[in-house]
Amino acid sequence: MSYKNEWFLLEANDEIDEIEHREPTEEFLFYRAVSTGDIETVRKNCEQGRFMEGEGVGVLSRDPVVNLKYHFVITTAMITRLCRQTGMELEQAFRMSDFYIQKLDDIHTEEEVHRLHDEMVMDYTEKMRKYSRSDTNSKHINVCKEYIYSHIKERITIEDLADELGVSSGYLSRLFKKETGVSVSAYIRRQKIDMAKNLLRFSDYSMIEIANRLSFSSQSHFIQQFREVVGMTPKKYRDEYYMVQWDIEPGPIHSDGGDHGVQNKQLS
Repeated sequence: MSYKNEWFLLEANDEIDEIEHREPTEEFLFYRAVSTGDIETVRKNCEQGRFMEGEGVGVLSRDPVVNLKYHFVITTAMITRLCRQTGMELEQAFRMSDFYIQKLDDIHTEEEVHRLHDEMVMDYTEKMRKYSRSDTNSKHINVCKEYIYSHIKERITIEDLADELGVSSGYLSRLFKKETGVSVSAYIRRQKIDMAKNLLRFSDYSMIEIANRLSFSSQSHFIQQFREVVGMTPKKYRDEYYMVQWDIEPGPIHSDGGDHGVQNKQLS
């Protein structure tokens, strides 16, 4: 029997009406909450366990773990698309999606899928909260930001960005400073340091390896730049924050790029 004929029989079976699905409006509102950075709504949804077998998700597999994995992929795809439409950089949106979906390969229980789901949606929500509070940029500047994100491991110059956009470096430099309040070089440095902070927290790369991966001219230059931005050396930062995750609180995001109103705890 073909799959199409099997579906016709299932569709005609009264039992199909017994399969409950979450209202599309509710599901869409949740996706919108993520893409608009609505921390409270998304956290409440996670606390209520809406992403659970029998609690709002349909049946896509008879295996409960596989079923949740399928729904996880669907949820991630929808959130990625909406976040992208709302302004998240294309490369960042899809790299995050790939990262979390690939994590499913190492998961074998429903509880682990639930936990990954909640971490994924909160990660997207927090990033969109920051974006929605700070982004008023033109298309040129958003393209610049996307280029910087996707080439963060390389040495990036204002000339590279100007060539990408087909404008003069002087014009782009003035436009970037006007719209973001910082120079191109300061923005690139901030993005590289943010990436370095993640590597210091969640990897075992040495200082020289991190410096090389992010195309700093030397280890000493990396340490100097890191200290100027963060206020401490990379070694001290790793000593304090290695394998620490953040508990997101709905506190303000300040223009200095710091995350205020957050607590942290040691990963188990």
